[in-house]
Amino acid sequence: MTFKVAIIGRPNVGKSTLFNRLVGRKLALVDDTPGVTRDRRVHAAKLYDLHFDVIDTAGFEDAAASTLPGRMRAQTEIAIREADLIFFTIDAKSGLMPDDKTFAEIVRKSGKPVVVVANKAEARGAQGGMLEAWELGLGEPIPVSAEHGQGLPDLRDAVISALGEARAFGEDEDADEEAAASEALIGEDITDPDAEPSYDDTKPMRIAVVGRPNAGKSTLINALIGEERLLTGPEAGITRDSISVDWDWHGRRLKLFDTAGMRRKARIHEKLEVMSVQDGLRAIRFAEIVIIVLDATIPFEKQDLQIADLIIREGRAPVIAFNKWDMIDHPQELLAELREKTERLLPQARGIQAVPVSAETGRGLDKLMDAVIRTHRVWNSRVSTGKLNRWLEGILAHHPPPAVAGRRLKIKYVTQAKTRPPGFVVSCSRPDAMPQSYVRYLSNSLREAFDMPGVPIRIALRTSENPFAGKAKKRR
Repeated sequence: MTFKVAIIGRPNVGKSTLFNRLVGRKLALVDDTPGVTRDRRVHAAKLYDLHFDVIDTAGFEDAAASTLPGRMRAQTEIAIREADLIFFTIDAKSGLMPDDKTFAEIVRKSGKPVVVVANKAEARGAQGGMLEAWELGLGEPIPVSAEHGQGLPDLRDAVISALGEARAFGEDEDADEEAAASEALIGEDITDPDAEPSYDDTKPMRIAVVGRPNAGKSTLINALIGEERLLTGPEAGITRDSISVDWDWHGRRLKLFDTAGMRRKARIHEKLEVMSVQDGLRAIRFAEIVIIVLDATIPFEKQDLQIADLIIREGRAPVIAFNKWDMIDHPQELLAELREKTERLLPQARGIQAVPVSAETGRGLDKLMDAVIRTHRVWNSRVSTGKLNRWLEGILAHHPPPAVAGRRLKIKYVTQAKTRPPGFVVSCSRPDAMPQSYVRYLSNSLREAFDMPGVPIRIALRTSENPFAGKAKKRR
């Protein structure tokens, strides 16, 4: 039975660095700029023999509720309510600040057990800042260096002291089993999706939500899960980290990844935005389905098409969500126009699922998820070699390969080598001479014949070696 730990503190005290240290992976973005983290992030963590869930939070700031810092503070307050234990993090190098004392009072009123973490304790002069932490009245400060991994044994002992051994180690023997399950889930995040060819609806489906800034990605995820889990607002570029959210839809386990808005490369100058976009690209590579959120009022800008092309080249399965549909005056006319544009502008994934939705009102969300499930099944589909070669016979009779340099190309057989996405191997006489136009023809014919709309299809051309060629050379 695991417990939850919320890491809180003012901006730039090293909360995300400590989060990454406990998780064992660099999940949260870390930069010298204050206020990098905005959403709260939950992940399985380990501190020696202690297994728990850790929550990374935004820097605690005193601000009006309507402002962005105010909404960030509201997310942190939710994390405090959810947690069983609080790591109140201070910067030992700079010492106590007035905000530290203000927020210590809020933590004290929560009634939750607290461990004061004096981070950056490796710095020169940090001893004085650590001693100042006694003024908070929250107990003994624990000096640590999240960046260098120092002081973690003392932190473990402080956790056990704050929660008691029974709570820290679990009230029964299920703790080890749950920890093993958590580690398996962590490993699953970075497993190559191509390693598992068969369709299995018992595993969590990984879905990344991507798009340009202010398209409504975070609002869409909040609408799907039915709670204000992610920070939203009218400001563009609120999301910075790729935040994962576990969710259950009609008995199917899903892992949703919210990502930062992706602008054109020429417009990205700040290091932090570069890191955010790289984090989003990593989420795309580890996802199975990618929901591309388009603003229905200004759809199919150049950046939208580049994002879609990237997803298809990575072999992920795309689904388009035309968001902000509640702002459209003539929905039927626009929908027909958008679907025609989808087919014309994205021919490399012909038949891609495109659904009008409104994250603000909740319209179309069930249809969107139905499209996601259908696309995921197609992405995992497999066709037997017998069916493929019967299809190939008809193709060769109707439209054989062209002659190149006076010699006709011969195709011998085709087989499916992989799924996720579907990949086929075509054995032919001269792979290098095969025109790309004929390869596209084979791909489109495969898509139509075996009902595989909207997913990338890979075709690899191979030549079959002459088994007697080596023996002939030896006889010479």
